[in-house]
Amino acid sequence: MSLFSRWRGPVLAPADARRLEALLERAPASDAVAPLEAEWVVADVESTGLDLSHDRLIAIGAVRVSSARLRLGEPFHAVLRQPEASSMANILVHRITDAEQLGGIDPVEALLAFREYVDGAHLVGFRAPFDESMIGAAERTFLGRRLRGAWLDLAYLAPALGVTASGERVDLDDLLVRHDIAAYERHDALADAVATAQLLLVLLAAARVRGVASVGALRSLADAERWLQQAR
Repeated sequence: MSLFSRWRGPVLAPADARRLEALLERAPASDAVAPLEAEWVVADVESTGLDLSHDRLIAIGAVRVSSARLRLGEPFHAVLRQPEASSMANILVHRITDAEQLGGIDPVEALLAFREYVDGAHLVGFRAPFDESMIGAAERTFLGRRLRGAWLDLAYLAPALGVTASGERVDLDDLLVRHDIAAYERHDALADAVATAQLLLVLLAAARVRGVASVGALRSLADAERWLQQAR
């Protein structure tokens, strides 16, 4: 028997194992629903760096968009307890102090709570593969498996809907300025999630004008734009 076949992942407390099992049994959100009627959770993360192979998830911020309304009174924010604080250069970016990192929430609790907050909604991000990968890596480490849930990437949806030129690679700051969206703080997971959620509302309005009938159709537009950009 190999070392890999003997590894069974972390041993969760019984209550946490039951919470994880309940999450795994939930049906995914339907892509057939109209975009303006869908439940969305817009999420952003902070990490020890940008290396998906070695850096760690530090914080998750998220906000809910329901029936095309931003639910500012129902945010999610968690700083995961770290085995050691990140570098000072990294702290200067996200401003999560070493004390906050070392005294953060137990990672198992933070990750389970985040997925319970999502509660079957459609996940959204800007440059979403990074957020998805960071959260997924933390789930594999602390929960023993990565939970499902497709993300909609607004970085590709914006040009797909004609909000920016097709094939144009834009950053979040540029789009926020173009649409007069004020970010009260950047490189803060919750603040960035709130700003990205406002951008989502702009794009949902554009999708309505273009007659996009379902979340699935939105995903197809974003996927086509992603392939277009990658082919260039």
